[in-house]
Amino acid sequence: MTLAILMGFVPNQGDAWQYTLDNLGRFFERVTARSADIKEVPCPGSRPLRMVDEVVPERVNDLIGSYLLAARRLGERTAEFHLAMASNVGDPSFAPEPFTPFYQRSLYQSMRNLTAQTFSLLRKRVGTLPETDRGQGRVVLDMEERILKRFQGILDRKITAMRIRVHGDYHLGQVLFTGKEFVLIDFEGEPARSLAERRIKRSPVRDVAGMLRSFHYASYAPLIGEVGGSVRSDDVKSLEPWADCWNGWVSSAFLQGYLAVAKEGAFLPHTREELSILLDTFLLEKAIYELGYELNNRPDWVKLPLLGILSLVEAPE
Repeated sequence: MTLAILMGFVPNQGDAWQYTLDNLGRFFERVTARSADIKEVPCPGSRPLRMVDEVVPERVNDLIGSYLLAARRLGERTAEFHLAMASNVGDPSFAPEPFTPFYQRSLYQSMRNLTAQTFSLLRKRVGTLPETDRGQGRVVLDMEERILKRFQGILDRKITAMRIRVHGDYHLGQVLFTGKEFVLIDFEGEPARSLAERRIKRSPVRDVAGMLRSFHYASYAPLIGEVGGSVRSDDVKSLEPWADCWNGWVSSAFLQGYLAVAKEGAFLPHTREELSILLDTFLLEKAIYELGYELNNRPDWVKLPLLGILSLVEAPE
């Protein structure tokens, strides 16, 4: 039995979620103040992996500010965590294991099951959603076959990657900000899963997808009026493209930092094409999971996973 748990204290200024929202508030203020001088929103699209080698436009750099460097640093710390988790090759509980055809099939089947359960729930609840979200909910319902086809991509080729123990419930709320650095916390995995499921070795790209989805949530949270520092309702429509802009470039900066450090390990796919398939698949899976969670717990937030699913499915392959 467990009698006690001793945990180290990390002096901090709060979690990365609040730190991110504070920075987003200043970003939206700068955008609003300069709106008369900005004719075009420099949005990189919904596939940040394609932008990791691109230079951030000077205007975007000025508007987002220091958070781009912070996102890159968070990516580096995430990769360092994964390198540490993959380093104990002598312990069967932690030693990296390859993707196998059997694991790829089980992964695909779990995604099919998740989609079926979530879409069944969405069909029952779509009529009760806030009026502004019902149309998007019905559009997403019509995408079910396209989503399953996207998931099929995980079966179409051998994945030259490794599975390791990962965080399992990785998002901005699971990171502390010390004022200069990021410290990862809460390694118990997804609370809704059994302990046996949480111990299963998975691709670390799943953690990466979790953080990218968290960036998307943060970028839109002030626009739906659910967090402190929310923007004026009159400005919401004009700021939505800027939320996409922030999310795209910040996600790209995070991936830059992650890939620069993670290349020292052997757990990522050997090609950028395979990495793109894994990342796109896990992003879509995460968004569908979020949809089910919000339908059951926070209907006012359902707009965020709906937007995520729409952008991921409609993005050119």
